[in-house]
Amino acid sequence: MTTILDGKKLRDKIIENLKTKVDTFDEKPTLVVILVGENPASKIYVNNKKKMAEKIGIHSEVINYPANITEAELLDKIEELNNNKKVTAILVQLPLPKHISKDNVMNKIIPSKDVDGFTPYNFGKLFSGETPTVYPCTPKGILLLLDEYNIEIEGKHVVIVGRSNIVGKPLSQMMLNKNATVTICHSHTKNLSQITKTADILVSAVGKNIIEGEMLKTDCVIVDVGIFKDENGKTRGDVDFESASKIASFISPVPGGVGPMTIASLMLNTVELFEKNSL
Repeated sequence: MTTILDGKKLRDKIIENLKTKVDTFDEKPTLVVILVGENPASKIYVNNKKKMAEKIGIHSEVINYPANITEAELLDKIEELNNNKKVTAILVQLPLPKHISKDNVMNKIIPSKDVDGFTPYNFGKLFSGETPTVYPCTPKGILLLLDEYNIEIEGKHVVIVGRSNIVGKPLSQMMLNKNATVTICHSHTKNLSQITKTADILVSAVGKNIIEGEMLKTDCVIVDVGIFKDENGKTRGDVDFESASKIASFISPVPGGVGPMTIASLMLNTVELFEKNSL
């Protein structure tokens, strides 16, 4: 019988603990989210982040810009927020319009306000084995979820499908830091199923139906990060839940697994930045 890795339940516990902590602060943290353009999915994500922040007692400000804003204007705004002592954390919602360089934008955020952990400084710290200001939200949420269910990582073979800078790459390093043996697979990987069958812990972060039950090792742990709508309009993940749940010992559902943990980690990071900057 497989156990569900319930991200919603853990998120609610984390949010409650954070609310109790923030209630004791004389000044409250301030999270500023910048949204460029009218991407419907981004609008939903930003709205969810704002609601969650307010629930905890974090001041949340959303700055909306039209898609035709210049890169220079956006960078000037980030510089202004960097210099504003009342701003704890800065998040630029991705994706950005094609005429704006994501790298330039990420480089502009000072590391002490980099709530996503995506600046080159924090990425460099992570990959050199040092402790970054904060850890990237989705990988952090995954590790918190595994820890909640007492899933051992040390000595385990972790297979990560997907090599993005948001999930795959930082998670691989964070797993290495916990003494896992890590394999990263991607769109050019040959014989994917032969590799996934060796995974004690399988993390898939692709955004399409890529993992079937027959590709899994008995009693493995599955973390499904992918989320998309299938041809019937149903929200689902990378993993075929029905076949995989008959083989895995633990599995995260989509929705309700990793997604809630990403937002919980964002709130944790905001409070962590506030505490570090208050020292």
